[in-house]
Amino acid sequence: MTRPAYPFAAIVGQEQMKMALLLAAVDWRLGVLLRGDKGAGKTTTARALAELLPKPGRFVNLPIGITEDRLLGGMDLGSTLKGEPALRAGLVAEANGGVLYVDEVNLLPDHLADALLDAAATGVSTVEREGFSAVQEARFVLMGSMNPEEGSLRPQLLDRFALVADITASGLATERREVVERRLMYDADPSLFAARWMEQQIYLQQRIAAARVMLRSVQCSTLMLEHISTIVCEHGVLSLRADLAIARASCAQAALLGCEEVAEEHIGAVLPLALAHRITRSPQKPPLPQTSPSPLPQTPAQSRESEETDEMTEQRFSSLSVRTPELHWTANGGRSGAMGGRKGTAPGPVVRSRKSESPAELDSRSSVLEAVARTGRPSPRLEDLYEKVREPLVGTRFLVVVDSSGSHAARERMRVVKGAVGGLMERSLRRRDEVAVIVFRGETAEILVAPTSDVATVVAALEYLPTGGRTPLAHALELANELVTSETLLLLVTDGRANVPYRSDDAWRDALQAGARIQCPGLVIDTESGNHAFGKAKELADAMRSECISLSEFEAGYDFAVLLKNSVGW
Repeated sequence: MTRPAYPFAAIVGQEQMKMALLLAAVDWRLGVLLRGDKGAGKTTTARALAELLPKPGRFVNLPIGITEDRLLGGMDLGSTLKGEPALRAGLVAEANGGVLYVDEVNLLPDHLADALLDAAATGVSTVEREGFSAVQEARFVLMGSMNPEEGSLRPQLLDRFALVADITASGLATERREVVERRLMYDADPSLFAARWMEQQIYLQQRIAAARVMLRSVQCSTLMLEHISTIVCEHGVLSLRADLAIARASCAQAALLGCEEVAEEHIGAVLPLALAHRITRSPQKPPLPQTSPSPLPQTPAQSRESEETDEMTEQRFSSLSVRTPELHWTANGGRSGAMGGRKGTAPGPVVRSRKSESPAELDSRSSVLEAVARTGRPSPRLEDLYEKVREPLVGTRFLVVVDSSGSHAARERMRVVKGAVGGLMERSLRRRDEVAVIVFRGETAEILVAPTSDVATVVAALEYLPTGGRTPLAHALELANELVTSETLLLLVTDGRANVPYRSDDAWRDALQAGARIQCPGLVIDTESGNHAFGKAKELADAMRSECISLSEFEAGYDFAVLLKNSVGW
C-alpha cells in the first residue's frame, strides 16, 4: 500500500513558501527556489504540492549525481545492446504535468542547471543523441531547495528562478510544538491523518484548477506593468526576468483570488518572492557591543596599544590598491583547474570515451560503431563496450578570516588588508569557486559574507568593514571550522594578538586550540609590524599546520607553489 504524502494543507506556518508554491502550481513557468535552514520542511512541502496538481501529476526527485543523458534523455541501453538503437526519455520529460524537484540545487553542476532551467522556461525538451533527435513536452513545476551553509548558487542561475522563498524554522515554541504534534500523528497513521485534511486538500485542488482556467483571461494593464517596472528600477535590479516574474506571479495571484485584473495589492503580495534574491545591498554595519568585559592582564606594550585602539570605531577604510598574486588551488594535490571530485556532486561534460567491459556510463554510439567495425552487426559484445569519461566539476572555497580589531585600525593597516584580499579574490576566483568572509573584532566574530561566487559582494563587504575594539581570535577560528569543506583554502589575516577568551579564561590558548582543530590547508598573513612584534601569528600558523608570511611579502607577490607543495597531505 502506497503511503500518502503529507498534506499540503497541514503545513504549519511558512506562508511565504506556501504562497510561492501555489503560484507555481497555477503558472508552471514560475520556478521556485526554497532557500533556508535544514530541517525546516522544504522537501516535505515540495512533495505535498504534487498532490494538489491535476492528475496524472508526478513528483520527480532529481538526484544530484544525475548525468545529462538521464536528465534530458539519451540512448536506451537495452534496445541498443539488442541492435535496435532508440531514445529514452529523460527526467524532464517524465515530469511533464507534475513537479520536478531538485534538492541541493546549488550543488548541481552549471551545465546541468542551465539545461534544466532552459527546459523549465520553454516547456520543451530537445534531445539530440547519436544521430537521433526528438522534441518532448516538458511542462512541469520546477522546485529547487538549498541550504546556504552548503554553498551558494551563482547569480546567473539564481536569477532564473522566478520566485525565491527564504525558509527559517519557527522560533515560537507553540508553533514548533504544533509542527511536531502533526508530524507524530502523520507517522502514527498516515492514511487517517490524510483523511482528516481531505476537505482542505480538495478545496486547494479546486482553487488551483479554477485559477489555471482563469489565468488565461487575467489582464495586467499597461498601468500595472509600468508600476512593476518602476518598482524594479527603484530597487536597482537590472535583469528583465524580475519584471516578467512579478507580472506572471501577479496574474497567478489574481487568478487564485478570482480577480480578472491585476491590482497593486496582487503585485505587492508577490514582490518579496520575486525581488529578494535579485537586489544587491551594501552590507550593513555590525552592531556595537553593549558591554565590554574587564580587560585581561597585558604587557606594557599591549597596554599602550589598547589605550589607542580598544575603543570601537565605526570609521570606514577604503581599499588600498595592492599587487596580489593569482592563486590556483584544488585540494587534489594542488593541481590547477577544477578537476577534483567532491563527494556527492554530479559529473561534468563528457570529455572523451574509453574502452571498458564494465562501463559506469555506457557510450552507446562508440560501442555500436566498434561492434559494427569488428563484427558487421550493431550488437556490441563485452569487448566492444566504451564508457563516457566526464570532467568532474568542483570549485574551491576560499575562506577569508580577517582581523578588524583596533590594532589594525590604529595604523590604518585595514586599507592594505582590504586591498590585498579584494585583489586576490578578483584575480583568483573561477566560475565554480566561492568565497566566505569572517571578520572579528570587539567581543565576537561574525560571518560577514556567507559562501558566494559573487566577487562584487565580497569586495563591497570589505570596503564597508568597520574596525576597532578587542580581538576575539578564538571565536573567529571556531566559526571558520564550521565552514571548512574538503576543498577549502583558509586565508587568515591577523597579527595574532588574541585577547578575548572563548572556551576558557586564556584567550591565546583558546585560539591555538581552535586553530589546531581546523583541517584544511591555510595561509596566515601576519599584519604585525613595528618594534613591538610578538610573533604570535607564526606560532598560530604552526598550530594550524599552515604557512605564515608577512603582509609585505604578500603585497610583493607570494609564491603559492610553496603552499601547494606543503598541502598535498591534506
